[in-house]
Amino acid sequence: MGRVTERRRVVRIRGGAARVRPDTLVAEEPLEIRLNGRPLAITMRTPGDDFALAVGFLASEGVLGAASEVQAVTYCEGATEDGSNTYNVVNVQLAAGVAVPDITLERNVYTTSSCGLCGKASLDAVRTATRFGGLAEDPVRIPAELLGELPDRLRAAQKVFDRTGGLHAAGLFSASGELLDLREDVGRHNAVDKVVGRALQAGQLPLAGAVLLVSGRASFELAQKAVMAGIPVLAAVSAPSSLAVDLALESGLTLVGFLRGGDMNIYAGEHRIVLDGRPDTP
Repeated sequence: MGRVTERRRVVRIRGGAARVRPDTLVAEEPLEIRLNGRPLAITMRTPGDDFALAVGFLASEGVLGAASEVQAVTYCEGATEDGSNTYNVVNVQLAAGVAVPDITLERNVYTTSSCGLCGKASLDAVRTATRFGGLAEDPVRIPAELLGELPDRLRAAQKVFDRTGGLHAAGLFSASGELLDLREDVGRHNAVDKVVGRALQAGQLPLAGAVLLVSGRASFELAQKAVMAGIPVLAAVSAPSSLAVDLALESGLTLVGFLRGGDMNIYAGEHRIVLDGRPDTP
């Protein structure tokens, strides 16, 4: 829809001299997600891949697990008083026979650090909601040298970041390092939802044998999304949170942080990372 970036006036100072010029910024707009016509959540996102974002969010919440469970995804017309379509409200209509969860303000939302749930409750929520158990049995192995190359491959594929410098990215890679999908968004959690949503729409869940690489840090929310999508390896260029590590240890997720070149910290699932052709088992 051409709303991924916007132009704004900026005063640029270089070498003590000021010059007025236009600057390209990443767009940020709210997206309301409705389920069967009822409001469910609002997220701030970069417009684009909105349908994938909506179904990916629902997959992360345990509502969806397969493309067959979705009847239709549409933008809602008449979202404003004058009846115009803002393209900021998306409705996901479930297929006949798919159970509709209880949608209330008190529903068990565990995707943000401000949800008020304790760590144990958050872990329990993921354990009971995930449809793709057996993550610990995923046999995928990734050479550490190959894993260290992925951030550069992700960065090279970021088109909007080059113009704005203000977007997070989530990249889905195969065990051989092939970039399967990449989405950008002002929120890293939205970028992951877009990747997961596109995989769900293509009938590819669970994403066994895949590696999810995210820019920035690895929060509990991102670890949860990887587990809910059946992704065995999550890597981040920055630090994980303590609860993300707890979830990785409990679920069998391999969690890598501070992935920069050949350096990395492995916080869980180190048996999947191969050093010199051999699993490193200190």
